[in-house]
Amino acid sequence: MVKFYTTNYSYDFPLPTVSLAYFLRYPNPYSKHVVSSDVIERRFDSETHRLHTTRLHLKKSKLPSAVLRLLPKSFMGSKEKGGDGESYILETSTVDMKSGYMVTESRNLDWTGVLSVVERQVYTSARDTSTLSEHSSDSRRPLSSDGRTDVETTVTLRSPFGEQKWKQRRSRDYGPDSNLPSAQTTTSSSSFEVEAPPKIGFFRSWGTQSLQRSIETLGLRRTEKSQPNATEGMKVVLERFRQGGTVGVIEGMRKDRPEMFAGAGAGSAWRHVKGPDDGDSDIV
Repeated sequence: MVKFYTTNYSYDFPLPTVSLAYFLRYPNPYSKHVVSSDVIERRFDSETHRLHTTRLHLKKSKLPSAVLRLLPKSFMGSKEKGGDGESYILETSTVDMKSGYMVTESRNLDWTGVLSVVERQVYTSARDTSTLSEHSSDSRRPLSSDGRTDVETTVTLRSPFGEQKWKQRRSRDYGPDSNLPSAQTTTSSSSFEVEAPPKIGFFRSWGTQSLQRSIETLGLRRTEKSQPNATEGMKVVLERFRQGGTVGVIEGMRKDRPEMFAGAGAGSAWRHVKGPDDGDSDIV
């Protein structure tokens, strides 16, 4: 039981500009929930000509109230304050300008026992389709000269919580060594039948599966609402590049920071160690 969200979008800017905007994405008017971004590792592979970066993003976050209602109070703990607080996002990226692509992956590090969210984005230089024949190989398409970048975003949402509850009940009902067949199995060579263990009650089985599906569905709805804001944030940064270059982007960031502080409350501040960076998906 895994939920997927996929969307495609194109920016009217070349890949070098889009990739730079990605790394200078926060703060922007659509990222008031972001607290800090830190570069953990960055290296350039001289053989492949690829730039590899690992970053850690801290965001103001909470579990959706609808998800909280599905969870037992004992699972939350007294220190969680109903799921309010901050959450960490780990992001890895690979930029290959020679081949014309950038691949990023972001995943939440908190609440993974309830909902795991993995966002993968592939940025590619737009291809010129005017010179293609019907049977041309897509991988050999010439790069377009119009300076456009295509991006495909795929978000995978998976709730291990329902699976954990199912495993706990299976272990309780059948013992810790529960590597028993879940259904009757017949081998073709000798028609040997393995006796299946007693079936779990219908309502009990439905309960764990329904819980998992519900959490994943709620996470999917939240992702569908947050993704347009992520795109709009990128567009703001790219427009600043168009109007004022890197200086325009930096000036825009300076203007956005007071709004970040106001949105975060007294005593909060935008924090970064090695540069303002971005992460995207919200379980987060």
